[in-house]
Amino acid sequence: MTMSAGWYLRRLSRMGPREVGGRVGDAVRRRRWRSARPDCPSVTGARFTAVLPAGAVAAVPPDAAKRLVAEADRLMAGHAEYFGVDRDDLADPDWCRDPRTGRRAPWGYAFDVPYRDEDTVGDIKQIWELSRHQYLTVLAAAYAITGDERYAERVAAHLRSWWAANAPLRGVHWTSGIELGIRLLSWVWIRRLLDGWPGAAGLFEGNQVARRQIWHHQRWLAAFPSRGSSANNHIVAEAAGQFAAACAFGWFPSSARWRADALRSLERHLRSNTFDSGLNRELATEYHGLVLELGLAALAEADAAGVPVPASMRLVLLRMTDALAAVVDNRLRPPRQGDADDGHGLLVDGSGTDRWGSLLSTGDAVFGRLPWWPTVTGTDVRTPLLTSLIRPTAPVASRPAGRPDHFADAGMTILRGPAGIWCRCDGGPHGFLSIAAHAHADALSVEVRHDGVDVLADPGTFCYHGQPEWRQYFRSTLGHNTLQVDGADQSVSGGPFLWTRHARSRVLATETSGTADGGTARWCAEHDGYGRSVHRRRVELTAESRELRVVDEVRGPGERAVRLAFHLGPAISAELVGNRAVLTWTRDGEDRSAALELPGRLRWRAHRGESDPPLGWYSAGFGRKEPATTLVGTGFADGAAGFTTVLRFRG
Repeated sequence: MTMSAGWYLRRLSRMGPREVGGRVGDAVRRRRWRSARPDCPSVTGARFTAVLPAGAVAAVPPDAAKRLVAEADRLMAGHAEYFGVDRDDLADPDWCRDPRTGRRAPWGYAFDVPYRDEDTVGDIKQIWELSRHQYLTVLAAAYAITGDERYAERVAAHLRSWWAANAPLRGVHWTSGIELGIRLLSWVWIRRLLDGWPGAAGLFEGNQVARRQIWHHQRWLAAFPSRGSSANNHIVAEAAGQFAAACAFGWFPSSARWRADALRSLERHLRSNTFDSGLNRELATEYHGLVLELGLAALAEADAAGVPVPASMRLVLLRMTDALAAVVDNRLRPPRQGDADDGHGLLVDGSGTDRWGSLLSTGDAVFGRLPWWPTVTGTDVRTPLLTSLIRPTAPVASRPAGRPDHFADAGMTILRGPAGIWCRCDGGPHGFLSIAAHAHADALSVEVRHDGVDVLADPGTFCYHGQPEWRQYFRSTLGHNTLQVDGADQSVSGGPFLWTRHARSRVLATETSGTADGGTARWCAEHDGYGRSVHRRRVELTAESRELRVVDEVRGPGERAVRLAFHLGPAISAELVGNRAVLTWTRDGEDRSAALELPGRLRWRAHRGESDPPLGWYSAGFGRKEPATTLVGTGFADGAAGFTTVLRFRG
């Protein structure tokens, strides 16, 4: 997707003077680097000492190790799946080819590569993902567990291939700081996990090409940090990777400065990216997971290197962990809110390992679980390896005595009922920073599950670049379980990662303890995204009757055209007759059902798998989508009567 002159003007309008000045300096520096590229300083006597403690590998549970080795064997056979595309070329990959479109990113000075233009480059996410080298950390972990040198030799061959094909400042892999940061973190762990292999030192500290790559990555990150309105999860990844490399690969004259600067940046941006309640300010759950993974990985490097970190950094990670434990449903699934791109900070596990259970296991080992935390039954590889490096510390703050269900700063409220009924209500800010890059126009949306099954679902993300009509749909108001007025989104989009006007929401009332004794929990909020008209929504969950009641009102002058959407999860079958839908699904071999009574003042239609325009889709992960039923009611709001929807779970 090529950005127009209008987009650049809209983007500029969301920047402050300091950010503009910083970006001007970046542009000057890029021009200078084109012709003046200093080389890595000479290094003598480099050693790697950031090894795993004795017993760390032996502590990996056998079933987690089995899953890891199975994944490693698939990778050795050349097979993997990224963003819905099955690949069979990983035995000898082309680092610049997009397997989805078949296009190869052009070669040349990195900052000349138009990486946002899919017609020229291909799908940039497909190209970048492999070069995060997280599949190599999986292979390296398989070597550490089994001692099978085939895994180590494959890792070494791929690293040498990548370094040869991606000279510093040349090509598409030198265009984005988050990619460099995550790649550095992968290299640190690859070196650590290969420590028992005789070729490890010759691959890294004894290899001038490797040292040059590591140095240029850190020099790049020091020069071009994400700034101002872009300082979201990207700056956390950049700082975490820079810090990890400066700790573990501290062989260069600038290492001490890079380490100190990266730690300051990491501590600052972990705080700025996180509400006091512990939820991520981007209000995009997968980025909560990414930032928490990166923060824990950086903490491990600090403790391994004996570098003191501010207490505030541990406090943020503690609060993020407690917040995650608070918002997951009874199957350990967190909300599906905002953008999600399947990004990980550190990957050493096989498929089938639960990401959120793994994070909670790590949090338990680092901070200690609270009595109200959900029970984690699965195992993982990352927890024993990562926590073997983190030194235990005394609690850094008081922690919630009971499970929080209302996060006032983030505007998120969780209503819980019997039989695993879980409802997320959204009355929070539109997004983070002036561009709210990863936000969706989902104010006052609800997300409802029954025993972990999406019933009223958040449809997800699907794509970022190259398919603008799909990007627009999955982040639109119509694409969420909320009310659309006059065919417009609540917030105004200026581009795929840019919002020029943000709807402002406020929570008016919450009562979340009612269901504990069979009573009713309540939530009410409103937003101003429709100009003179205000959308107000009330949600009530009654435990005894297993009934969820949603009342929508449009307050303001005149009559307004409205569309009310309810997106069903992909497992839900729906039979719509008039304004009543019978929902059925199966969970663990048991038939389940619910009745959805829809507002009779609206005309209801079921949509499924429509493409012109898109409607009726669910994206389980980035690059993947499948048809799902969406119920849409159309009509008019006159400012008087509201629209009442009732969802009753049977049994």
